[in-house]
Amino acid sequence: MLKRALFFSTPYCLSLRNGQMVIHTREAPAMKKSVPIEDIGFVVLEDAQISVTLPLLNALSDNNVAVIICGENRMPNAMLMNLDSNRTQGGIYRSQIDASEPLKKGLWRQIVEAKIRNQASLLRKLGRDGDRLKPYYMNVKSADSDNREGVAAKIYWAELFGPQFIRSRDGVSPNNLLNYGYTILRAAVARAIMGSGLFPAFGIFHRNRYNAFPLADDVMEPYRPYVDEMVYNLLQQGHRQLTKDVKAALFRILFADTRFDKAVRPLDVGLTFTSSSLAKCFAGIQKKIAYPLLE
Repeated sequence: MLKRALFFSTPYCLSLRNGQMVIHTREAPAMKKSVPIEDIGFVVLEDAQISVTLPLLNALSDNNVAVIICGENRMPNAMLMNLDSNRTQGGIYRSQIDASEPLKKGLWRQIVEAKIRNQASLLRKLGRDGDRLKPYYMNVKSADSDNREGVAAKIYWAELFGPQFIRSRDGVSPNNLLNYGYTILRAAVARAIMGSGLFPAFGIFHRNRYNAFPLADDVMEPYRPYVDEMVYNLLQQGHRQLTKDVKAALFRILFADTRFDKAVRPLDVGLTFTSSSLAKCFAGIQKKIAYPLLE
């Protein structure tokens, strides 16, 4: 089921009543709207004056809703995630912990191949030379030992945004748009992998003692080109700053079409296909992670 995404950029008051999120303003407390908790997948709290009750936060957590909290700069700063979002977590956690190095190296190879394939597909879709990336996604080695991902990235960004563009978190526009879109994507991936019983702190390739979601950083890689396409289109429309409308547009990445073999699903639903297939790979039930091909 496709869940709703709620974005609050003004000082609303949010509370819980009869399994519903109740929304109103301090200026008009009698004018209330309500949304069933079971229909919500994501909540973004951007304004510093928003008030949220603890019962609502618990209800959102119990329903595996990703609550994204923004800092003073109105950029995503933290996430509220459920610690017990899947009843079979214990067994899946053990399979993650016990995963052999050859298995993890093979999974990372699949992720890198799927990422570069989608980068190439996006370039072709936009009329750019995506075939330049074909040698890099063909026959990726275990653990991407020769770093095809990094070499392909240099070619990809130059083809997509021009040779002068440098991808950096602190770089000039459109890096700001990419950063915001990737943060939304990362939250969606974290929600999906936890819903599949996986523990986000146990990464495949990404490892950082200060990163609580390295597995999300692994799994999201082949989905990044979906954000890149949206940012490219925003640039073509003249948007370079993170306005309210641009943020809303980037948030719609959750509803982008993703194609799995013969099935087309919204990205948010597609992430559940990917995360559940990864859990099966760890458990030894299947060998391939399910990733969509960007078209």
